[in-house]
Amino acid sequence: MRKVLFVKANNRPVEQAVSVKLYETFLKSYVDSHPEDQVTELDLFQAHLPYLDATMINGAFKFSQGIPLTPEEKQVTDIATKYLDQFMAADKIVIGFPLWNLGVPAVLHTYIDYLNRAGTTFKYTAEGPIGLASGKKVALINARGGYYSDGEAASSEMAVNFVVRNLYLFGIREITKVIAEGHNKSPKLRGKIIEDAIQLAVETAKTF
Repeated sequence: MRKVLFVKANNRPVEQAVSVKLYETFLKSYVDSHPEDQVTELDLFQAHLPYLDATMINGAFKFSQGIPLTPEEKQVTDIATKYLDQFMAADKIVIGFPLWNLGVPAVLHTYIDYLNRAGTTFKYTAEGPIGLASGKKVALINARGGYYSDGEAASSEMAVNFVVRNLYLFGIREITKVIAEGHNKSPKLRGKIIEDAIQLAVETAKTF
């Protein structure tokens, strides 16, 4: 039995959000094809995560050094640790998110801030950082209305690229992507683009 963590980072209704449609499709297909696995869902918008700030940064540093924390530092550090431990306990992670204003939703950025903890997901060495979370499989479920796979726009895409770079830092290399793109820029192709992405989500989930 595998522990699988599904992370949702979009609170728009499914009929309005392609990334939510893909996420829910992937989730259903995965559960149907992997009935033996233990699936946990985390809705980041429902979690109401406090942003990374000086209190949390100080708390994480003190925690790593065995230094006593103030009550305020302990409160926010415990929250971050809760989600970090959940991530580290999972064998597979699925993250569903849109491209908003060339980046990720703030809740996903905050979640990844929580995961960035030296000594847990990576460590510093004289040769540079080394990931400590290798061996996990991650699927990224993303939708973006324009085309960002190549050309000049590729360098502007800071959602999937942002998540991937952080996963690399953690030592995670087995990353699967299901991406729908161009459905807003090409209205006449919208239906086909979305349907193709949905079918890709169904099939990818079966073998993930």
